Amino acid sequence: MTSDDPALVNTEREEGGWPVITIWSDIGCPWAALALHTLRAASARLELPVLIDHRAFPLELFNRESTPKFIVDVELSAIAARRPELGWRRWSAPEWTYPSSMLPALEAVQAAKSPAVGGLRASDELDIALRRAFYTESRSVGVHAVILELAEGCEHLDADALAKALRAGEGRSEVYGQWDIAQGPHVQGSPHLFAPGGYAVHNPGVTCRWTDSPENGGFPLFEAYDEGWAEDLLRRVHGAG
Repeated sequence: MTSDDPALVNTEREEGGWPVITIWSDIGCPWAALALHTLRAASARLELPVLIDHRAFPLELFNRESTPKFIVDVELSAIAARRPELGWRRWSAPEWTYPSSMLPALEAVQAAKSPAVGGLRASDELDIALRRAFYTESRSVGVHAVILELAEGCEHLDADALAKALRAGEGRSEVYGQWDIAQGPHVQGSPHLFAPGGYAVHNPGVTCRWTDSPENGGFPLFEAYDEGWAEDLLRRVHGAG
């Protein structure tokens, strides 16, 4: 398998001839949410539209447990302090409503790729809604009813079709199949971005180190962030670099 293998990267051009960028991530990973915000903001600013093909890097399957809230909390705080424009907030809902699993949300994003539901644009709209709900609104995005409520607000997504797809189990096999692929050597973690022509970068722009392991009370030191990676990638996929 190479970095241009269709199992790793979408090499098609879709709606309007827009190029596609593939990102492997977990919705509960703050670093992935940062990368996606940076990419989308640069795309809007530069008027270089892209579609995003979301692939699941399900941390709870890798780690055989839910991602501990205390790890997400300290990563979120480190990122939000440096990038306040994200608008993130500490979890403010009751502790018992904190998502115990992100798999239902990851499955819904995959199910939304079906043309009957809306395709890649709909899938990305749902991903945006889910991450916003989790990081800024303290919503339990692993709950089926919450996922469908958020889907109702996605312009290009047919929420009724998504409900039927999820009832039929669509999206689950895709998540597990992507987990199988992500256990190979090419996908290094969440987030890992791929684009045609051999582009493959894990956690772009970030310089961060931990003072100690999080289990030992360590904290992430988010030392620098070079957001120029997003413009470079967008110009590359548009052939304008």
